[in-house]
Amino acid sequence: MNCVNLVWQSLVPGIYTDIFHPMTELISKGGPLVWLLMTCLGFSVAIFLERLSYYHRASMNIGEFLAGLAALIRRRNFAEALQECVATRVPAGRVIHAALLRHHAPREQLKEIVQEAGQLEVPRLERYLGILNAIAHVGPLIGLLGTVIGLLDSFTNMSSANGITTPAEVARGVYQSLITSALGLVVAIPSYLFFAFLSARSRSIMHDLERAGVEIVNLIEDAKATDNIVEFRQAAEDVPVKGRARKN
Repeated sequence: MNCVNLVWQSLVPGIYTDIFHPMTELISKGGPLVWLLMTCLGFSVAIFLERLSYYHRASMNIGEFLAGLAALIRRRNFAEALQECVATRVPAGRVIHAALLRHHAPREQLKEIVQEAGQLEVPRLERYLGILNAIAHVGPLIGLLGTVIGLLDSFTNMSSANGITTPAEVARGVYQSLITSALGLVVAIPSYLFFAFLSARSRSIMHDLERAGVEIVNLIEDAKATDNIVEFRQAAEDVPVKGRARKN
């Protein structure tokens, strides 16, 4: 344990010197827009983690879930099927729940019900994605604005000194003004990758919603067809019995 503490104590100064100190130096030299870019980066990471957690909780195996519901629907046990949907607490479960609540409705009406239920889930799936996309597009613009402001400040200082300055001072001014451009790209690139990944996950869940809606409508209609066949057979069996009773 003491060896671990000694190693950690020896690594901490090196980590601060190699990583954190250059970052703090860049932030201090980049101007006020650097703090805005760092705030945007913080929002981007927070949105990515929140959406990633939500999509993980919103995902489910549609095939296995519908296979379990199919047996309940064939037995006309809609109450237990509704309880199973409520227990899932996922978007696909809510779409199926909406269809089961109106299982007596005709096929066309059931299609409209699942479509409306799916549309209600879309805003929840796409929440904050617009902000993430905006950060990905605005980040480089903020960096460019910081660069322009830095260059203007550098040339203003040169003009106040009657144009007499050293190349080192000019290079230092340009270096400080380019910091915001670099940080703007640092913010924009991961933000756009986050947006692309989360958009793909969102579309995958929407596809699951469509699949769940189509299959639950088919299951309900198949159960209705089975009931109609059973009723027809019972009616056909009752006809000879009534004929025999009349002859007697």
